[in-house]
Amino acid sequence: MHRATRQIHGHEPPGRPVLRAALAGLAAFAVAVSGAVLLTTGSAAGADAANLLQNAGFESGTLAGWSCTAGSGTAVASPVHSGSYALRATPVGSDDAQCTQQVSVLPDSTYTLSGWVQGDYVYLGDSGTGATDTSTWSSNSAWNQLKTSFTTGAGTTSVTVYLHGWYGTGAYGADDLVLSGPGGTGSPTPTTAPPTTQPPTTPPPTTQPPTSPPPTSPPPTTPAPGGNKHLLTGYWQDFDNGATDQRISDVNPAYDIIAVAFANATTTPGQIAFSLDPTLSSKLGGYTDAQFKADIAAKHAAGKKVVLSVGGQNGTVSVSDSASAAAFASSAYALIQQYGFDGVDIDLENGVNSSYLSQALHSLASRVGSGFVLTMAPQTIDMQSTGMEYFKLALATKDILTIVNTQYYNSGSMNGCDGNVYAEGNENFLTALACIQLQGGLAPSQVGIGVPASTSAAGSGYVSPSVVDNALDCLASGSNCGSFKPPTTWPGIGGAMTWSTNWDAGNGNSIATSVGGHLHGMP
Repeated sequence: MHRATRQIHGHEPPGRPVLRAALAGLAAFAVAVSGAVLLTTGSAAGADAANLLQNAGFESGTLAGWSCTAGSGTAVASPVHSGSYALRATPVGSDDAQCTQQVSVLPDSTYTLSGWVQGDYVYLGDSGTGATDTSTWSSNSAWNQLKTSFTTGAGTTSVTVYLHGWYGTGAYGADDLVLSGPGGTGSPTPTTAPPTTQPPTTPPPTTQPPTSPPPTSPPPTTPAPGGNKHLLTGYWQDFDNGATDQRISDVNPAYDIIAVAFANATTTPGQIAFSLDPTLSSKLGGYTDAQFKADIAAKHAAGKKVVLSVGGQNGTVSVSDSASAAAFASSAYALIQQYGFDGVDIDLENGVNSSYLSQALHSLASRVGSGFVLTMAPQTIDMQSTGMEYFKLALATKDILTIVNTQYYNSGSMNGCDGNVYAEGNENFLTALACIQLQGGLAPSQVGIGVPASTSAAGSGYVSPSVVDNALDCLASGSNCGSFKPPTTWPGIGGAMTWSTNWDAGNGNSIATSVGGHLHGMP
């Protein structure tokens, strides 16, 4: 979510990718996700005489029997799984497009809930069971079946069945829903709306090739930039969007790693290209390739590293097979050779394939050699569990990975490592979410805290530099913690990142001065 006015980390320039849609939950949510996810591709679900749901296949051509959040759902003639109609619902930034139906049930009884769905992050679940509420989910463009079961409590006479998507991720479809079990004897008792679920810790099966086990070799032993144990990373904007226009030479010397944003996709899958933005060059009085290369060389002389960031909010670089992996490695190496970059930053915010991208990055690292620098900037939702593709990518490249600076902003509330839900924009959010990666297999030196440089640099989640300093202390030594205190400490915590050096310059270089100074003074 690299954002800034027009360029909000979701990292997007005007005229290039623009504002990224945040996967933001505006309300706190926490649901114990249970029940297995079953994905199949069989034929239409047969009619079930014991189906307790009304209008279960939406064949009335309406939402009769269902209640959907305002304007989010409708019955459509296409796409459908079977019959003439299906549900189509569209989440937005602050609405997950939830549709519910209340059903009369019997106490102490077992029920099976199933349905056919399609789309990114589609959830099917039950609430108000009086026992353990269950839910299941998938992310699949093809129709696939979700199925779960639950048992009602001793006093339960009605439950709520629900469907929903994920904030801002596109429309989902649902069809041929079935709730089987003994029917209740009365009218359903209204219940409160079911809570929204988060992606469970174990993701649904995918059609991607299996990822090889994470390498067991230790992190690279290449000396840290400038000799600093804890690193400050900043993105440099290769475009003009209202932030302070900078040459590389203008970037505050407190930044140990400078990520040039961005490389772009070409018409060849996996291949990337880069060139200085002509508008920015003009604003800077004619910033040439030769000056840009000389500035990178000067940063090297000062002990700094400069990497080329790939992607951004709407970056379309896709590495999904061996051919595109080879194209990525070859084109990235050519740009490294051309400009003097030390490596690459992976900021792909529209999905990654951990198998093939790790293949590409290992190929690239072998060409560059021991000085190769690899950084990443996943969104918070990408690092909620080790089963998610971005997290798998980080683990699969652990042997060549310098640091992962997760974007702790533009995300809404998220689960921390203790299972509790934390709202963004405070120290607890930073520490409880960083703890997930620290417990998930990354070396402490490979975990960084990503924050916006000012309120203009992100849509939400800005915190003052002092909050970042406190979070680093909390993770490193257990001091200056908020209400969340991690179960252990990680003195070797990697550092911090900001979007962007340009926005920081316009805000008095507060990140460089405060956070950079704090990092470099930590033992």
